[in-house]
Amino acid sequence: MVTLAVFVGLDYHDQTVQVCVLDSRGVVLANRSVENDSAAIGQVVHTHGKQAFAALEACNGSADLADELVQRFGWSVHLAHAGYVARIKQNPDKTDYSDARLLADLERVGYLPQVWLAPEEVRELRRLVRYRQQLAKERRDVKLRIGALLREQRLPQPTTCQKWTVAWLKWLEETKELSAQGRWIVDQHLRHLRELSFSIRTVEARLRDVTANDPQVQALMAMRGVGLITAVTMRAEIGRFDRFRTGKQLSRFCGLSPRNASSGQRQADAGLIKAGNPQLRTVLIEAAHRLMRHDPRYRAMGQQMRQRGKPGSVVAAAVANRWMRSLHHVMRTYGSGLPASAPLEAASC
Repeated sequence: MVTLAVFVGLDYHDQTVQVCVLDSRGVVLANRSVENDSAAIGQVVHTHGKQAFAALEACNGSADLADELVQRFGWSVHLAHAGYVARIKQNPDKTDYSDARLLADLERVGYLPQVWLAPEEVRELRRLVRYRQQLAKERRDVKLRIGALLREQRLPQPTTCQKWTVAWLKWLEETKELSAQGRWIVDQHLRHLRELSFSIRTVEARLRDVTANDPQVQALMAMRGVGLITAVTMRAEIGRFDRFRTGKQLSRFCGLSPRNASSGQRQADAGLIKAGNPQLRTVLIEAAHRLMRHDPRYRAMGQQMRQRGKPGSVVAAAVANRWMRSLHHVMRTYGSGLPASAPLEAASC
């Protein structure tokens, strides 16, 4: 009996995991809570079968557990899309018992809505990239607080230099027109801003070192309009380009495809689908703006759309969508490198 294949559903929590084991007919062999530890999970499952096909919802920490189960026991482990699993469950009640059983049953019948289990090196890169994103967001928030304080005190700003340039920051440090408390608060914000800028530069240096031998990152950085941050964000969030069958799938994963809102005779789009990681979509939109400045093909595409009355945001999204579809073919075909005919101008952003 222990040589038969079993199907396992794991409802993941920080301290515990609900383990449901089904046989090939869907009969529940076990369904109980154990400690969040691969050895404890394996002990429950191996009582009923050595060959296991397991599923657990993608959440914080679940990828590391899935990888550990694969490495330790050689199981087939899949991550499930939590939102799609919730839609499949036609029951308003929610218990760990029923959630684990549903995951095991979906794995058994082959209807599990899967999420890609990224390898450890990609997950490690994601940690670094998202840490930099957190620092960049914090720096942006500090700048917004400084701007709000200047507006509150109705401080006239110099017109000879742009905001946040070296000259503008020097003016802000030396101006005497702030109130006593306003001056103290601005000094604290400026100190925090310098610390954040140093931390961001440190993270970027580490990202550069970590990806120095990554052929995919180097191939992306060799393209026109793609710099370090864009390349490492794409590498961290997309992982492998060849896991998408078409460029349309890749573009939809990146949140660049328009959402269809057609009904009857009316054919219409309703903006971007807003899927995927928002930071990935942001860097791709920024890359699209650079492409329209430096690449003749995308510059012409942007000009044609503007002549038809399309707003700038729509034009940038369309260029990013077109670029990702063509990039899928290049990166999927050549994987670790680019063809000799590919543009090799590198950007600094």
